[in-house]
Amino acid sequence: MAVAGGEPGVVGVGRRRGAGGASAAPPPDAWLVEVANDASRDAGGVPVALLGDYLPLLADAAVTGRRPKRAELDAVGQLGRQAAEQGISAGRVVQLYLSAARRLWQNLPAVARSPDSERVRAAAAAVLHVIDEAVATLAEGYATARRDLVRREEALRRELIDDLLRGDSDLGALVERAEPFGLDLARVHQVALAAPSRRLPDTDAAISALEAVIFDRLGDRDVLVATKEGLLVAIAPADPAAADRIVPAVNPDNDLGRLMHRELDRLRHGHPWRVAVGRAHPGLYGIARSYEEAREALSMAGRLHVDDPVVNAHDLLVYRVLLRDQPAIVDLVSSVLSPLLQARGGATPLLDTLGAYFDTGGVATEAAKRVHVSVRTVTYRLERIKMLTGYDPYDPQHRFTLQAAVLGARALNWPAEPLPAAA
Repeated sequence: MAVAGGEPGVVGVGRRRGAGGASAAPPPDAWLVEVANDASRDAGGVPVALLGDYLPLLADAAVTGRRPKRAELDAVGQLGRQAAEQGISAGRVVQLYLSAARRLWQNLPAVARSPDSERVRAAAAAVLHVIDEAVATLAEGYATARRDLVRREEALRRELIDDLLRGDSDLGALVERAEPFGLDLARVHQVALAAPSRRLPDTDAAISALEAVIFDRLGDRDVLVATKEGLLVAIAPADPAAADRIVPAVNPDNDLGRLMHRELDRLRHGHPWRVAVGRAHPGLYGIARSYEEAREALSMAGRLHVDDPVVNAHDLLVYRVLLRDQPAIVDLVSSVLSPLLQARGGATPLLDTLGAYFDTGGVATEAAKRVHVSVRTVTYRLERIKMLTGYDPYDPQHRFTLQAAVLGARALNWPAEPLPAAA
């Protein structure tokens, strides 16, 4: 068959004239099929079907100089979307197209080996133009599909996390919905919440960073990260031996809260971050329980003005216990500590000193360092507390009552805030 000026050697390339002079693309010949198969192997087995009519377009451009039509490019864009939906990487799809172009050019002897340099340059320019437009359209279609997939996945991820954290959804349905995310609801999990100091920054960057570091440190196990009510939520697997353990084993390298805080601290926005981690619990309802603990710990840390940016629910269990019977703790604080309001300068200095004294195990010198006063001042204030309240901080029988009242005052943020009214 003669094409392009009568030179033989290119079979099945070019446009055949049908009735009325209309051009029609011939079916692909064996050599084009071979080129496609070789390109597929070069790209690691990417399906040949993703080339569509790309090879005939290239061959036609080399022989006739014809540029692709809009409809033909739209078809390439659709192939890019299909590649994304099939989970094939963008790099491998582009490699398929570039390898196909290279191999096709090598198999166009009538053009590539022509002594007419002008003709070779024109053919090369036409082919490069098709490659440029086709690959750009392919990438655009791929990117569009990926954005759609990410949006759908993010919506599904957020809905799944909402249902997991509520803990009242149908277990069978949740197991089925969690499977695509690699989440095994039969395992032991713990929940961590991260709160930025300002508006939540780029959520995609934060989620990707957290997932990467958690996968790296905890292994390739089920991890789910999303946003909820302005917070970053991480559901991560935990050591089964840690389930319901009050005090977890200390391993700073694999501590979920520390991992999250270190990674988030590298982001440009959101400083300073505060991270709260619930205890590890088994099963679906354990996730909801860990979430509630983390949420309470986050709220409590703010009320208690905790300095550490990472708080664990197990460290604040005593406050949860106290606040479960709020009327009783309000009565205790009011009865035991309200006389401190009569002191010159108010109750706060005395209360801070008493709290530091208990926190340091009853060591006056250490308490003095914490409140930045002299040991003599600490001793004086403890005596003043005894005189005003009738409770002696040095007396073991009185110490428990005083310490419980101090913890209750912290939990209620008293005296900065008035005590809640009795129900």
